[in-house]
Amino acid sequence: MIKLVVNGSKGRMGRIIVDLAKKDPDFTLIGEVDIEDSLDAAASKADVIIDFSLHEATRKVAEAAVRNKTALVIGTTGHSPANRAGILRRMAAKKAALSIPVVWSANYSTGVNTLFYITRKVAEILGSDFDQEIVEMHHRLKKDAPSGTAERLAQILAEVKKKQLAELARHGRHGIVGERTRDEIGIHAVRGGDVVGDHTVIFAAPGERVELAHKASSRETFARGSLRAAKWLIGKSPRLYDMQDVLGLK
Repeated sequence: MIKLVVNGSKGRMGRIIVDLAKKDPDFTLIGEVDIEDSLDAAASKADVIIDFSLHEATRKVAEAAVRNKTALVIGTTGHSPANRAGILRRMAAKKAALSIPVVWSANYSTGVNTLFYITRKVAEILGSDFDQEIVEMHHRLKKDAPSGTAERLAQILAEVKKKQLAELARHGRHGIVGERTRDEIGIHAVRGGDVVGDHTVIFAAPGERVELAHKASSRETFARGSLRAAKWLIGKSPRLYDMQDVLGLK
């Protein structure tokens, strides 16, 4: 039995993960931790922590996991590149290698991770003749934009171009912005209603267009993916993994 702690247990995602973990015979849920609780007390007895809390709290969660030598699944989004790098440094041991095994993914949906894989392949096949745009829509309560998933999709497109995303990203357009440049990657965030998460990657060339889309209708898909990652992580060597590793897509 895998001894599990869920951090952020009172949030939307945390509640779903707790409910699913209680029904999964592979897990023993030994801690439901939220902002007013001590994570260390629960982590000291755990095999793995799943964190879906606030990006401001991720550093302290990572430090608690390191202190207690507990594997960690990070599902929280909204981190800047500098913030993410700082958190990884906090988990590093000698020679900057991580001291615990960590899965950190922008999205834990199996379908979305398949979209990541396909997006890379399509970008490689179509090449620079196709303009690239990303459109994402989420519920009205989402605080960060673009979504972590849209950001990862844009990073994949930039990697295929062998350039830094910061050089290419165009977040929405307004006014007289001039013609679209050849390499820019458009990223557009839409908010409204109770949309769980829609992502579309558009490849457009004169005379034709290819669109790749994923639409989530339930948060359970993300929760199930995080539990799958937690199971996979047990016994793995200390290093940074993502859902592409978990699903064998690398």
